[in-house]
Amino acid sequence: MSDDSTSAEDSPTRGRRRGIYLLPNLFTTATLFGGFYAIVAAIRGDFTAAAIGIFAGMIADTLDGRVARLTGTESDFGKEYDSLSDMVTFGLSAAVVMYIWALQHLPDALTYGGKLAWLAAFFYVACTALRLARFNVSVEKSDKGWFLGLPSPSGAGLTAGFVWVCETMNISGEAAAMPAFVITVFAAVLMVSNVRFYSFKALPLGEKVPFLYVLAVTGIFVLISLDPPKVAFAVFLAYALSGPLIAAIRWRRKRRQRSA
Repeated sequence: MSDDSTSAEDSPTRGRRRGIYLLPNLFTTATLFGGFYAIVAAIRGDFTAAAIGIFAGMIADTLDGRVARLTGTESDFGKEYDSLSDMVTFGLSAAVVMYIWALQHLPDALTYGGKLAWLAAFFYVACTALRLARFNVSVEKSDKGWFLGLPSPSGAGLTAGFVWVCETMNISGEAAAMPAFVITVFAAVLMVSNVRFYSFKALPLGEKVPFLYVLAVTGIFVLISLDPPKVAFAVFLAYALSGPLIAAIRWRRKRRQRSA
């Protein structure tokens, strides 16, 4: 019997173990859990908890990428897992919560409201998927300082923030069906638009900054603690409007330059 030096037992790849990085993927799993919990809470009729679940997932989504970069544990698996969890939490979950809370009441406010309700929810989910797919294929080519289209977490923050603030003000989803429809479609269109949004990636988080920066951050936390639902919705609404506003200012400048 011949001695085969390339047998499977002696193959150098046989003993090589494959695995995934635990720490960043724990945060990604937390993002996914926040979206799943939001759907369950909405089915139970607890829409405040549903909105908080989406915002909790948003916080976890912010941390997973930063933890991966700081610990040197970035991987292709983590990127794919993060994209899939974003699709569930900021796409499917946000649309389902909005549909159960308000959109299903559209038949009482509009002709063909029943069809428009689930079509708006599906349109939002589809735009989230398209937004994530475009980001995945263009991440290496895009300008690091700007996002092309509204980021999916911001879209979910706008819709979930609207649900949260209405619930705290005792405004029912039935009464807010039309504004909910407009906000859902508005967020979906912005996600797949070519409007640019500031990414905040240029902020010097790992560098020394003036004391005024620390004071400003402290003020932001104080402001949020005063009324979290209203502040959160106001922040995401302002961010969503900032893109079209900046685009309009740039267009006006170009028009003046051409006329001059």
